[in-house]
Amino acid sequence: MPDKQKILLIEDDQRIAQTISKGLEEKGFFTQIAYDGKMGLKFALHGDFDLILLDLNLPVMNGYEVCEQIRIKNQRVPIIMLTALGETEDKIEGFEKGADDYLVKPFDFRELLARITVLLKRRISSSEITSQPVLKVADLELDKESKTVTRSGVSIDLTPKEFLLLEILIQNKGKVLSKAEIAESIWDQNANQSLNVIEVYINFLRKKIDKDFSTKLIHTKSGMGYVLKED
Repeated sequence: MPDKQKILLIEDDQRIAQTISKGLEEKGFFTQIAYDGKMGLKFALHGDFDLILLDLNLPVMNGYEVCEQIRIKNQRVPIIMLTALGETEDKIEGFEKGADDYLVKPFDFRELLARITVLLKRRISSSEITSQPVLKVADLELDKESKTVTRSGVSIDLTPKEFLLLEILIQNKGKVLSKAEIAESIWDQNANQSLNVIEVYINFLRKKIDKDFSTKLIHTKSGMGYVLKED
């Protein structure tokens, strides 16, 4: 019988934590609960978890800080932020700190379970895929192993989400990707929840990839989406 997948739940509301934990264990997961950020970080750094559910408003250390510290040590474990804050700026900050997904309270347990399932499947499939480590378009190079990006030999510093967005655009070079396709690839969310976030990230990326170069690589197709290609 295969080992149970382990989920760390960092949530200070005991009622919510127990409800989520009970639901996940009924679905065959093993769960560990931490009721404050400091304890959650300790569990995350010393336990072998398949996924982490992270509340944002935590005592001792908030969810942004916890996420950032986890990412220094572990880039691979999927992290879903659970929070009552649903503004675009809050989501962007969560993604910048290294979250893979973002679920706004109150939420249906079935939606949480769906998000968990997708991220766990993506983690398995990504570990099995062997592909070209360096992706190139014109003078732009992205190294998936060293997580570095250069253009005309100039190093470009990207956040984790900007890097992932650029990787998806390069892998689909010449193909127009809708906001919905990008949202599903990066955040496993329906486009309706992420359209404005995608726009913000495209603008971030343009400033870093295109602004200081005469040849623009990221193009908008009005009403359709975005494409990365040489003019």
